[in-house]
Amino acid sequence: MTQDAPHHDAQHHDAPHQPYGTPEVPRVAVRGEARLEVDPEIARIGIAVSARGTDRRTALEDLTRRNNTVLDLIKSYGDPVEKIETGAFSITPELTRHGRGERIRAYHGRVHITAELNDFTTLGELTTRLADLELTQVDGPWWALRPTSPAHGEARRQAVLEAVQRAREYAAALGADLAALVELADLGAENALPFQAAPAGAMRTMAFTAAEGAGPPPLDLEPQRQTVYAQVNARFTMTPPTL
Repeated sequence: MTQDAPHHDAQHHDAPHQPYGTPEVPRVAVRGEARLEVDPEIARIGIAVSARGTDRRTALEDLTRRNNTVLDLIKSYGDPVEKIETGAFSITPELTRHGRGERIRAYHGRVHITAELNDFTTLGELTTRLADLELTQVDGPWWALRPTSPAHGEARRQAVLEAVQRAREYAAALGADLAALVELADLGAENALPFQAAPAGAMRTMAFTAAEGAGPPPLDLEPQRQTVYAQVNARFTMTPPTL
């Protein structure tokens, strides 16, 4: 009894896919790109609260009091503040030479806070009031879009439209028409500026004494426009060209 020969259809199905066209079904591969300039949706500021005391307990108590003052001020603005996070905290002894040895001269305390806001008028007022607090440093703002911003989807849509238009123009130059889409590859090339990027015109302020009476006028902050970028690769089949 002899074994049957392998079926030709099985060999055909196992053949690797060829990404090339044929004279009867030519293919065209293009890239579509889109770049949008949009207003930011959120801004983040960094606050560093400091304290100094001749003993550890005094430094901790002062740092706790100033930290609570900052947090209460930020929270008092309500909904415009979307997020408050406490970061690094440290108490560091300051050493000084004393005879042949060293002794602790003072303790330095420091705590870092970040706040994220969606109202930029509030941002200017809050930033000014924070910078007016004792031993408080403010950095920022850093402007950004939310990951769910519709600007990302609009950039992708425009990139696809450009890819279709470019492929259609190539086909028309050969006297042909587009027939079908074969592949669409998203390169995920969106580069709205992240919070960690260096901000344009960043503010850096340290205030050592609180102002008397009315607070200082709020800063007029101009939001930095954000760039949203999308890029796709597309492959189409087209009708046989007229050569």
